[in-house]
Amino acid sequence: MNELLKEKRSWSFGVLETLSLNMKLIRLITGLSLGAILWSSATVTRAADVEGVAIAIVYDTSGSMKDPVNDDTGKASPKYRIANRALIAIANRIQTFATNAPGGSPRKIEAALFVFQKDAPHAALPLKPFNAADFISWARGFSEPTGGTPLGTTLTAAAHAVLDSGLTHKHVLVITDGMNTVGPDPARMLASLQRETAQKQTSVSVHFVAFDVDAKVFDGVKKLGATVASAANEKQLNTQLEFILEKKILLEEEEPAKKP
Repeated sequence: MNELLKEKRSWSFGVLETLSLNMKLIRLITGLSLGAILWSSATVTRAADVEGVAIAIVYDTSGSMKDPVNDDTGKASPKYRIANRALIAIANRIQTFATNAPGGSPRKIEAALFVFQKDAPHAALPLKPFNAADFISWARGFSEPTGGTPLGTTLTAAAHAVLDSGLTHKHVLVITDGMNTVGPDPARMLASLQRETAQKQTSVSVHFVAFDVDAKVFDGVKKLGATVASAANEKQLNTQLEFILEKKILLEEEEPAKKP
């Protein structure tokens, strides 16, 4: 009987020791997991806080870009040729901004170029560290505007590209000569993007240049806080793009969103 009681007590102590060891292991694993989560969150926060500008340019390549307007000499020229020259000027201006930073260190810039292809968004130049030569090469080679104008879906694709960037300032610049003709309206897509960015506690600024089209076409996005400027010829296009680059994107003098 005594031997039986001893065996029972020994078994009970063994169970308690095992339970105690298991509890310690659980606490250790929980602590390590929590530490990993906190470290991961801190890493993500640090990555998102890197100072710099991420910009996606939406360039209208629809068929109407073949139509002529006055160039800077007053002669009629296809809109895509004028827009090509404007894109080269944008690339050169961003390059100057990137390299002429206080302290000598280049500013961090990431850039992408979105166009229309088969009535859908297409990343002609995916988002990556800015290289002016890529944009200049594309602009010099583009000569075949065609198809419709899927502005809403292309705006969304461009916005998601910059939202995936770890740089602090995120912008989409749209150069277009017409209203949306394929897919959802830009205002509807911008409203959806704003709800998405609010949930993620971030933001993306959107800027439209209405080239040879009434700017009232874009009242919907303007009411949601987007910059909207109009240009009827090459001189006006260059002036508006310079203003948006200098005041809205590179220096970020943002306008507050207007109440509907």
